[in-house]
Amino acid sequence: MTTTSTATDFDVVVIGAGFGGMYMLHKLREQGFSVRVYETGTGVGGTWYWNRYPGARCDVESLEYQYAFSDALQREWMWTERYATQPEILRYANHVADRFDLRRDIRFETRVTAAKFDEASDKWVVDTEPKGRVRARYLVTAAGCLSAARVPDFPGAERFEGESYHTGRWPHGGVDFTGKRVGIIGTGSSGIQSIPVIAAQAKHLTIFQRTPNFSVPAQNWVLQRENIAKHKDTFVAARKEALNTGFGAAMFANLKSALEADAQERDQRYEELWRQGGAGFLIAFNDLLFNQAANDTAAEFVRNKIRSIVKDPNVAEMLCPHDHPLGTKRICVDTEYYETFNRANVKLVDVRAAPIQEITAKGLRTSDASYEFDVLVFATGFDAMTGPLLRIDIEGRKGEKLAHKWAAGPKTYLGLSMVGFPNLFTITGPGSPSVLSNMIASIEQHVDWIADCLVHLRKNGFATIEAEPGAEDEWVKHVNDVADLTLFPRANSWYVGANIPGKPRVFMPYVGGIGLYRQKCDDVAANGYTGFTVTRRDDRRRRSA
Repeated sequence: MTTTSTATDFDVVVIGAGFGGMYMLHKLREQGFSVRVYETGTGVGGTWYWNRYPGARCDVESLEYQYAFSDALQREWMWTERYATQPEILRYANHVADRFDLRRDIRFETRVTAAKFDEASDKWVVDTEPKGRVRARYLVTAAGCLSAARVPDFPGAERFEGESYHTGRWPHGGVDFTGKRVGIIGTGSSGIQSIPVIAAQAKHLTIFQRTPNFSVPAQNWVLQRENIAKHKDTFVAARKEALNTGFGAAMFANLKSALEADAQERDQRYEELWRQGGAGFLIAFNDLLFNQAANDTAAEFVRNKIRSIVKDPNVAEMLCPHDHPLGTKRICVDTEYYETFNRANVKLVDVRAAPIQEITAKGLRTSDASYEFDVLVFATGFDAMTGPLLRIDIEGRKGEKLAHKWAAGPKTYLGLSMVGFPNLFTITGPGSPSVLSNMIASIEQHVDWIADCLVHLRKNGFATIEAEPGAEDEWVKHVNDVADLTLFPRANSWYVGANIPGKPRVFMPYVGGIGLYRQKCDDVAANGYTGFTVTRRDDRRRRSA
């Protein structure tokens, strides 16, 4: 990519108009920066724009899954359910965009294809399709952690004569399964959410499962206005308090070990949280994600729940996970998922025992049987965290490609910045809590930190900021050391890229909790941006901030 002098200039270019990109735009405009956001889709919402599959819901309670930067915003928006559906979350995103007049600085249906740091001008040169080229002092990626849909390269996929869909790229007009034979591949979160809804419509549903996942009931309910009103009075203060916890929401762990309780007490606690519903099940005791013996007690409780719900004992055992500790893959939150396997029109196929060999014109073939379908659904997830950025040709100092830098796994400082890529910031990037937290809480923390950093650079006349090699290496080591204290690395999950053939097996999120992480980021800024090197505009000599 060559630079030109005719490119339009901005202070900041932001990639993506999901919740991260929208708040970044709003925050920077408040600080007087000129900003341009590029979004591939036709509207805002990010993951909630693309993931329109049946049954799609947030697994964080809606009263927590909202912005806290504006008290007026949270007071005027009324959520209707405990776990909001995709359409409701998308309506919220559009409300935010309208309320803060964000669309005038967003270019929709525009994909960022490449970005190169021009060392002569200390600016990023950004290529887009079909809008052309722009230049910016700073580049902020808000492309999301789960936006690069992954469709397995099954032989013969192009021959299938029926309808086929990926849950992460669902038709905006929906899909009618009435009277149709449907096959769905995958039982991760999108599969677990969509399977009950599809089964209720389809003539027959065949589910192809490679790895069973732990799922807990949502116990969803319609929110009552009086309860919402009480929450609104305390929300902003509660969010600030929650930012000192591991998750970034109003979930506070039991301080007792599962092994300190007797079997009756443990089961009472698990039953209480099972009936309460949601991912809070993981904080039943304080050591479920650190001690295998403690985790085994919770995992067996869930397996026994599956056995009690699913009437066919063979099917129940197929649905019982045994290859990873509970919670080390993102725990799913469902509505009548296990009950669906009691339906006469539902069949479960174990593709670990009988792998899929090919997609055929009429359906698919495993190693021991052939199946015919009118519709195939791929609930096969995403190239998580790194995938969205590696699909862009990003080039830093001295022509180094991001794909080369991350060839052995992602390396960042704080999940925010990288050596060799000045003035590039990643919202909820690898090495940050991101997917292990309330995402909107993590997004707001990152956006606020980035905005404060840019104001500091502008005030002091600095041209560039860049992570230092030692700081980056220490942070990568810290992220891995903390993960190794937990049970997370024992699972072949998308947290380590295990769902993508050939992807380096590196644990990507930071599991130390959003509270500790936020304090680290605040300390870095308060101490003059330790771990970063800056260059002043006047003489471009490297100085400490």
